Amino acid sequence: MYFNFKEILSVSMILFAIIDILGSIPIIIDLRQKVGKIQSEKTCLVALSIMLAFLFVGEELLNIIGVDVASFAIAGSLVIFFIAMEMVLGITFFKDDSYETASIVPLAFPLIAGAGTLTTLLSLKSEFATQNIIVGIVLNFVVVYLVLKNTYRLEKILGKTGLSVLRKAFGIILLAIAIKLFRSNTGL
Repeated sequence: MYFNFKEILSVSMILFAIIDILGSIPIIIDLRQKVGKIQSEKTCLVALSIMLAFLFVGEELLNIIGVDVASFAIAGSLVIFFIAMEMVLGITFFKDDSYETASIVPLAFPLIAGAGTLTTLLSLKSEFATQNIIVGIVLNFVVVYLVLKNTYRLEKILGKTGLSVLRKAFGIILLAIAIKLFRSNTGL
């Protein structure tokens, strides 16, 4: 078992783009305004648990329900594609869920640890060593936690224009990732 800095960096960057916590700042701010407070620790622990569990038993779970990893990855690439289109075009494909349990649903799941993130974990597992993926996940959760704890400051620093630019930039990155995931799992 060894740690590879290049793999950790690659995994971290891929997950950073997929989780898109910076692009989610407008959604987080909206949730905070509706429910009053976001429980950052609870959100991070739940999302981290989901991601780690899926990293280790996700493929077996898919086998039990009769879905292969490639099909799940293609489905996830389509979800990522539509999320990216929302970000780039500013239109809404998905309706918001109830805000009563905002720290868990929709924040921890599916916003942070959603289908796109889980699909990406399965894809990463075939390319990178598990210990490097775990380090990449943990590094991302440090950033997620800091963003959740500092949404007030980030809102003031970035302003409306800055938030919009971030959302669109990460939308383009997500589009590229969605296309790569689709191509690598379809052989195109």
